Amino acid sequence: MTERIMTADGVELCLETFGAATDPALLLIAGAALSMDWWEPAFCTRLAEQGRFVIRYDHRDTGRSVTSPAGAPSYTGDELATDPLRILNALGVARAHLVGVSMGGGMAQYLAARHADRLRTLTLVATSPAGERSGQECLPPPEPRIRATFEDPAAEPDWADRQGVVDYLVEAERPFAGSLGFDEERARRVANIAVDRTRDLAASVTNHWAISGGSTDQFRLAEIAVPTLVLHGTDDPLFPYAHGEALAAEIPGATLVPLAGMGHEMPPPALWDTVVSAVVRHTGQMTA
Repeated sequence: MTERIMTADGVELCLETFGAATDPALLLIAGAALSMDWWEPAFCTRLAEQGRFVIRYDHRDTGRSVTSPAGAPSYTGDELATDPLRILNALGVARAHLVGVSMGGGMAQYLAARHADRLRTLTLVATSPAGERSGQECLPPPEPRIRATFEDPAAEPDWADRQGVVDYLVEAERPFAGSLGFDEERARRVANIAVDRTRDLAASVTNHWAISGGSTDQFRLAEIAVPTLVLHGTDDPLFPYAHGEALAAEIPGATLVPLAGMGHEMPPPALWDTVVSAVVRHTGQMTA
């Protein structure tokens, strides 16, 4: 387990690896405003013990990676989306298994469509179609409690008040839990680590939402030819389960595994057996 800051294309990105570099690489991509800390070491270790070279990294403006002034990101969405390739290049990895959650899942879809030669497999967790679908039917919107968090966001804390920031991060996660319940102790433990590792806390919770303009490089989900696994919580309040079903229906040959009781969150420990088994089985099909 080694954490380091590497520079690729002039961009400083912090990453950490688990397991043997000779094993097939498995790159974990977190959601918006989340540092790599939310991919917990115990989860990464379990994957590494199954013969995977596990890589987690801090997005720009999170953790120890490069930062921009709060509210003024100096990069585009396309640049953020291609950072996983910069990570692989820095490590000398030609092809990897990608696992993306939420925004990270959208990034992973883009990479699978446009840079399939760099992927072995694709695993999408708690995410929604990022590419064009063949059908025109609308997917269900976020639940009212989630819409309320966007319409009436909590006041930002005093960024110099460490405990206040931890509390703010914990409460931001609470509405997204499913029927398995909100594990406040776990969220608080990770938030404490993330706060202590983050260069600019204000930028970390602001800048991914402030990226201007969308990608002009559109793709269709049907273009994705990489073997795909979809893991989706049955109680996801941001992207209800139908979003996962749509992904599995649109991406040729994709497999859908429901995660009972999970909301819009990183897979909780109660589901690690299911998630690890599914990912290891899926990635084991393409290790050459």
